[in-house]
Parts: sequence; structure tokens; C-alpha cells
Amino acid sequence: MDIVTVTGVFNETKNIKTIRFKWAGRSKPGQFAMVWIPEVDEVPMSISFSGEESGITVLDVGEATWALHNLKPGDRIGIKGPLGKGFSITGKDILAVGGGSGTAALALAVESAIAKGKKVRCALGAKTSGELLFKKRFTDMGADVRVATDDGSEGHHGFVTQLAEKLIAKKKPDLIIACGPERMLAALTEVAAQHKIGIQCSLERYMKCGIGLCGSCQCGRYTVCADGPVFTGGQLAEMADFGKWKRDPSGRKMHC
Repeated sequence: MDIVTVTGVFNETKNIKTIRFKWAGRSKPGQFAMVWIPEVDEVPMSISFSGEESGITVLDVGEATWALHNLKPGDRIGIKGPLGKGFSITGKDILAVGGGSGTAALALAVESAIAKGKKVRCALGAKTSGELLFKKRFTDMGADVRVATDDGSEGHHGFVTQLAEKLIAKKKPDLIIACGPERMLAALTEVAAQHKIGIQCSLERYMKCGIGLCGSCQCGRYTVCADGPVFTGGQLAEMADFGKWKRDPSGRKMHC
């Protein structure tokens, strides 16, 4: 584990912040890190910025994330990683679909694809316009960004999967990459299968160890931390629990 110094904390939305820090780790798009907050907890976080100043982008949902939101420049945290398997970008036309804070896991993949000269369209979803993540960042990168909001405050009024279907109908992409709520990913995987499009999804599950030992993030025969968090459509089709069941911190199965 590397002990790193926080260089900045930035508001992305009303309940999402990016924590930047100096870290020598070089991450592949879609990988994550186990983040240790002294005297609080250790939690998995997608790496949303990589380079001289890396970063994680955090939705405030509990004690550990609240502690991360309240960090100040000069504070120190632990970073273990990069961990897991990331995205493998193939083809020339990429459709990136992000739901809520899950969009953070797509950031480095979108950045890398554009840097390699690929055409990237982004479909970003949130409950309301003020919760859309990385809209400006992706636009500034050169992506064609479209949005969907549950309340109709911006863009398509409805689910981001509906928006994705509209974009696919206009022009079929070579590959779909996605991250967000698991039920959203399950619906999107069905759409990809119907249109015979390759898809890779980054799954979000409760993790304790980050290296495939504890089984808390089990999905079918896979552990999300070690075998993922990015899985292909073929792998997802093997997972009976995908989009249906996951485990809570105690290990009890619960609906996605």
C-alpha cells in the first residue's frame, strides 16, 4: 500500500467529489484501487484520473465516503492498486454509457479511446441535471455527449438505456462500454445482444479484500475484484446473479 498526500478536493455535483493525490501508480482504464482512510475504513474506488496527479471520484453514501469528502489538501490516505481487469477498447466507434456515479469508471477509457483517434459517443444518465457527472469533461475531450435524466430536466426524459437504444438505432457502434447500477447494465447487455454489439461492463459490488479471497463480491463463478471489475457480454451471460442478486456487507443476498 502507498501512503499518498491529497492535493485537492473538487466538487463534481452536489454529492460527488473528486479527490486528487500524487501517486506513482499507473492505471489502465477501468481499474480500481482499495482506498484506506485512517481510523475509518478501506473501500474500493474506481480510478478516474491517472498521471502525475491521480484521482478517485466519490459519491457520498456513508461513513467512509463522507470521510473522503471531508479530506483537505495535505491529508494522507492509503492507496492499494491498481487492481483488477479494465476495459479492452476495440473498434473505431465506441458508445460509452454511464449511470450516475458509475460514469467515473469510464473516464480513463473515454480519454484513452479519444487519444487513439477513436470516435466516442457518450450517453450519460442521472436522476436530475445537477447530478450528471463529467458531462463537461467528456465534451472537452472531444466526445459527442448526450444525456438522459429521470425527471426530464435535461436531455432525454427517461432512462439512459433508452437514450443508448436511440443512439444505436442512428449508428451501430463497434463496442459499448458501460458502468452504473447493475439493473441498468443488465438491460443494456440485452440491448447489445439484440443488436449483436460487443459490450464490456464495469460492475460495482461490495468488496472487502480487493484480491478475490473473501468472496463478498462473488457473481456467478467470478469475483468482481479479481476477475473484473470489467466483464464482457459473454462472461455476464454466464452469471445467474447478474442484474438480480448481490450481497450486502454481512454476506446476505439481496436484490440488485
